[in-house]
Amino acid sequence: MTSSNQNPQDARTSVVFVHGVRSSGAIWANQVEHVRAAGHEAVAVDLPAHGTRRHDRFSMDGAFEALDDAVAALPSGPVALVGLSLGGYTSLAWAARPETTDRLVGVLAAGCTSDPKGKPVRLYRDVAKNIANAAYLGRRLTGRVVHPSVHRPRLSVPSVRLPLRPLRSAPGGADLRQIEIAPHQTAEMYRPTWDVVTDALTHLAGRSSIANVRAARVPLWFVNGARDAMRIEEQRHLAAAHDGSLVVIPGAGHDVNTEAPTAFNRVVARALADFNRRA
Repeated sequence: MTSSNQNPQDARTSVVFVHGVRSSGAIWANQVEHVRAAGHEAVAVDLPAHGTRRHDRFSMDGAFEALDDAVAALPSGPVALVGLSLGGYTSLAWAARPETTDRLVGVLAAGCTSDPKGKPVRLYRDVAKNIANAAYLGRRLTGRVVHPSVHRPRLSVPSVRLPLRPLRSAPGGADLRQIEIAPHQTAEMYRPTWDVVTDALTHLAGRSSIANVRAARVPLWFVNGARDAMRIEEQRHLAAAHDGSLVVIPGAGHDVNTEAPTAFNRVVARALADFNRRA
């Protein structure tokens, strides 16, 4: 994992940041700056159908390729993943693959402790599909028809919340122990249309994050905002982990890295120190 003349304790873990749906690697600007200031190499990927890869259709295989390329571009040595929402689910699935690089030393997964095989994700997918269909119908009625196979321009659509209530558990949890983008990418915020949400959640709906957690053989840190409805199965995820920790950040919602950046950065630093110590 490290060169023969380098003590693993002295190796700086590189970090790959993975964004959520309908955003891009640009959401990690604060975190990339923070970990780079601490001496870590860091990249923030754009997943297919997002950011600079807006013209690629989302697939989990394509997302895995983005992570493979990002890790390969980093200096030799230990690597950690930090993912939010879709990025967290993708990171857990990537970590669970038998062929995943042995350079991986840990995953921090935020806002992704509701198993995608369950009803909430399917419901959210169906809501997104209905919004996308309604927007497409609206364009047909106004004469602005775009073929479904062609990438659609950004739409202004209402926000949608999952019909779930945050758990009433206390903050805390178990053992609270210039942005650079992956190759050929630039820091560019771009919000895909809702048909991309449908694609992403379709790929997630047939996968179990609990199964991925069980299969991962590296330390996992689950980080949730206290007001995030996706916390609904955080204890199940923690119990399934071979080596897991749970941190709940008070006052934050689903987008915990941007809603509570200072607290989130402290947790990232603690997680990287933990991963590095075990590498």
